[in-house]
Amino acid sequence: MRFLNLALLATAAALALPNAASAHRAWIVPAATNFSDQDPWATFDAAISNDLFFADHFPMQLAQIKVTAPDGSAGTIEHGATGRYRSTFDVHLTQEGTWRIGTESTNVMGSFKVNGVEKRVGRGRGGPPPGMMPGGAPRPAGEGRGPGGEGRGPGAPGGEGGRPNIESVELSAIPADATDLKLTEAISRNEVFVTRGKPTETFFKPTGKGLEFAPLTHPDDLVQDQPAKFRFLLDGKPAAGLKLTVIPGGKRYRDAEGGFEAVTDKDGVAVIKWPQPGLFWFTTSTTDNHPATPRATERRLSYTGTVEVMAP
Repeated sequence: MRFLNLALLATAAALALPNAASAHRAWIVPAATNFSDQDPWATFDAAISNDLFFADHFPMQLAQIKVTAPDGSAGTIEHGATGRYRSTFDVHLTQEGTWRIGTESTNVMGSFKVNGVEKRVGRGRGGPPPGMMPGGAPRPAGEGRGPGGEGRGPGAPGGEGGRPNIESVELSAIPADATDLKLTEAISRNEVFVTRGKPTETFFKPTGKGLEFAPLTHPDDLVQDQPAKFRFLLDGKPAAGLKLTVIPGGKRYRDAEGGFEAVTDKDGVAVIKWPQPGLFWFTTSTTDNHPATPRATERRLSYTGTVEVMAP
C-alpha cells in the first residue's frame, strides 16, 4: 500500500477497520506518559508500520513532529535520530503539566483534466522521487522495487502495475480552464500527550477549526476497566456519530488484532472501557463538503492518538 505522504497515510490509517491488519499506521509512542521526577525527560519512537508499535516499515520524519509545552509555547526535540524503520527523540519536560507531541498537516490531493489529459495534484503514479520512500524517508542503498533498483518491476514501464505515469503538479499550477476537477482537502492530526506532575486540563481548549480532540477524561489518566470519555469537535461543535477505532499494541504476539469500536453521541463523546493495561492506538475520521482550499469540493479530516492505560 502506497501513500502520498504522512498526511494521506494518517488519513488512510484512520479509515482502516480494526481487522484490516495489513494497513500501515502512523504512530508516536512515549516510553512513559506520566513523570514525577524533578528534571524529567520523555523519550519517543515514531514510525509507520504494519503491527502497531513495532517498527517494520519506515520512519516518521522528525521535521513533521512538533512539541507544545503546557503554557502553549513551542517545545524542542532533542537527541533526534532517524534510522531505517523508526525515528527516536527526547523532549525535556521543563514545565509542569501536560505536553502535546504530534503532527498536524493539511494536504490537497486529486485530479483534473486539461484538453482531455488527466493530471494530478500531489504525487503521480510514477512513485516517489528516486532515492526516496513514500512519506519522505530515504530509500536504503541497493533497495528497489524491481530489477534495477528504482524500477517498478517487470512489465510495468514508467508506472505502477503497468499504468502510465500521470503528471503531478502543484495546486497553484491548475489552469483556469481545467475540467473534471476532483480535489480533496485532507487534514490530519496524530498526537500523544505526556504529563509532568499535575495534568493540565485547559490544555485541551478547542480552537474551533477542524476535527479536534477535547477529552473529558484526561488521556494521561486512563485505567483498565474504568470508562474514559473522549470528546471530539468538528469546527468547534460536537462531532456526533463518529466511529472511533481502538487497537491495543502487541499484535505481533497474538493472532487477532483485538481492536474494538466506539461511536460518539450527540455531544461528540465516545465512552471507552479499556479491557487491559498497555498502549492503545485510536483513530477516527470524517468527510464533509466544507474545505477551505479554493476549488476543492471535499474535506477529509482524521485524528489519531496513542495513549497508555495503567493497571488498577
